[in-house]
Amino acid sequence: MSAAAISPNLFEAARLGDPQAIASLLATAQPDIRRYARATCRNSADAEDATQEALWILFRHVGTIRSLLAFSGWLFSVVRRECLRLARKAGLSPAIDDGEAENLLLSRPEADLRLDVAAAFEALPPHYRDVALMRDVKEMTIDEIADALGASRQTMKARLHRARALMREYLTR
Repeated sequence: MSAAAISPNLFEAARLGDPQAIASLLATAQPDIRRYARATCRNSADAEDATQEALWILFRHVGTIRSLLAFSGWLFSVVRRECLRLARKAGLSPAIDDGEAENLLLSRPEADLRLDVAAAFEALPPHYRDVALMRDVKEMTIDEIADALGASRQTMKARLHRARALMREYLTR
């Protein structure tokens, strides 16, 4: 969630306990929380549960958040923890963190890893593959990629993020 979407006045009023400001803050934050939960949780039911729990936690703890700049990071951490808690409760293995993923990948023989990375690139949809290849193989900047593909910088950053997430999922399965 972008802190820019929430005005400093609204945040401060909610932090100080104004019921209308808290309601507005919850309404403003809900779509971003839901979108992040859907991307993070294992299934849609867990995403809805994590969204509701995150909103409840925000309602209860908004007064403890000292800065609007820290708000989105804190809130997304809450959603991520809820998704992990729900996955553990359902007996699903939680998503691997970056350290575990790196160790898993580095434990493979180099030749196998090269083949797996090539297969991961091939498994990407073309619009993600192009961006990932340009950035990670050709080492082009985001602005160069945006110019080459005729799209905005933000679009390229989003596609690169999604491409890397898909590749990580493919490689750690």
